[in-house]
Amino acid sequence: MTLSIRKANFEDPSDRAAIIEVLDTYASDPVGGGKPLTEDVRKRLVPALRDHGNALVLLAFASEQAVGVAICFIGLSTFQARPLLNIHDLAVTPEYRRKGTGRALLIEAERQALSRGCCKLTLEVQEDNLPARALYERLGFVDFIVGESAPTRFLCKPLGHREDALA
Repeated sequence: MTLSIRKANFEDPSDRAAIIEVLDTYASDPVGGGKPLTEDVRKRLVPALRDHGNALVLLAFASEQAVGVAICFIGLSTFQARPLLNIHDLAVTPEYRRKGTGRALLIEAERQALSRGCCKLTLEVQEDNLPARALYERLGFVDFIVGESAPTRFLCKPLGHREDALA
């Protein structure tokens, strides 16, 4: 299998379609929530990534077919006063899982982070996603621990669209 990884071009219609289709494949899978992307999300996602300013999207191709995506965001480590790269989504189509696609995307994300002077890569993973966790551990990802504290947990609070949500 010949695999290539490159930065997505948000102006290229085929790259825009590839981002949506690979991410939709993952979202539709039980591990990704089991629900396809809504039509609204499909329309808004790539323009939102393009306009975000700190987005880095990597696409994996086997021949001309998009088989993986890493959607990353450049953030800032306040404790190191240096940029960091968060791998927000890592998705690989089912037929290309466990064939080195995720690994290749992660290696390219690390290369991109180093070229930007980032101090670390961050990501979150479902506790029961053992294949992904094993891959991340093989590539050097560990629980984040500050000093003598317990590992840091990634938490989420969904926000509604109402302005009175905090009232």
